[in-house]
Amino acid sequence: MTDASATAPRRPGEQALTALGLGAPALDPADASPHAFPDGGRWRTEIPSCEGPEALAVVLKESSRLDVPIHRISQGSGVWMLTDAEITEMVEATAARDIELCLFTGPRGTWDIGGSTRTDSGGGGLRARGHDAVAGCVEDAVRATELGVKCLLVADEGVLWTLHRARAAGIIPADTTLKVSALVGPVNPASFAVYERLGADSVNVPSDLTLDHLTEIRRVSAAPMDMYIEAPDDLGGYVRMYEVAELIRRGAPLYLKFGLSKSPGLYPYGNHLRELTLATAKERVRRGRLALDLLQRHGADNEMAPLGSRLPGTLNRFEISS
Repeated sequence: MTDASATAPRRPGEQALTALGLGAPALDPADASPHAFPDGGRWRTEIPSCEGPEALAVVLKESSRLDVPIHRISQGSGVWMLTDAEITEMVEATAARDIELCLFTGPRGTWDIGGSTRTDSGGGGLRARGHDAVAGCVEDAVRATELGVKCLLVADEGVLWTLHRARAAGIIPADTTLKVSALVGPVNPASFAVYERLGADSVNVPSDLTLDHLTEIRRVSAAPMDMYIEAPDDLGGYVRMYEVAELIRRGAPLYLKFGLSKSPGLYPYGNHLRELTLATAKERVRRGRLALDLLQRHGADNEMAPLGSRLPGTLNRFEISS
């Protein structure tokens, strides 16, 4: 990687536009996030929508070929859509590369019999409807962690708080990390802070948040933030590659998620979606290379967290009463 200390980071098109009298105002140092991961790094990487061992193998092979460093690999269909053997294979493959594996928990409102999610309002969205749905999420969490999974993806505030209490009680390992899904992500600093206090170790914010929104969040919380640099179509299809350096400057500590627009949905995954899943898994890694190339060209690639790092540091939590 480029030694960014040799030359100050630059913004896209900066020299040419300045020469033409179209230079941008100087960046305001007050906008920059003062926070970082515990090891001092300001960004990590994540490849999402890796739906099983075969897709994982494609991601790992392509990341080696394109030299794309990966801190976390996540899956969207859910623990319940994988066999024990498949989960074990994914755990072993990611452990061999010191990559955090994150699997989604349990039943979701968009998949159950609740009709409100199919109305124009969207109803309760992905949240866990009723006691049994929460129970399913907890069942997934216990099963996954017993098989060696260290990160769980959640889409419900109650499930998040329940799993946070479960790790405090030793029901799941204390070093399990809990990640909030992009599909319920907060859009203001007050709600972001609530997710942190409910037990979130990283919070996926919607990809349409402005740079100012990120700065506002960083004034109240140091919890790691996840953000699609390229978002799937069902999350807006936004492509923000040219903003990646500024997203890090404003949003650190930040997971750069490499999604894929113009691609059909994969959840829940099965063999009927095999070719699409493998092709999109490969392309997500390539999209990551493109974003990392931009960081390198702009001299802003020197603050990546060490590979193998996964814990979020000390965060603010609500008190757990006995």
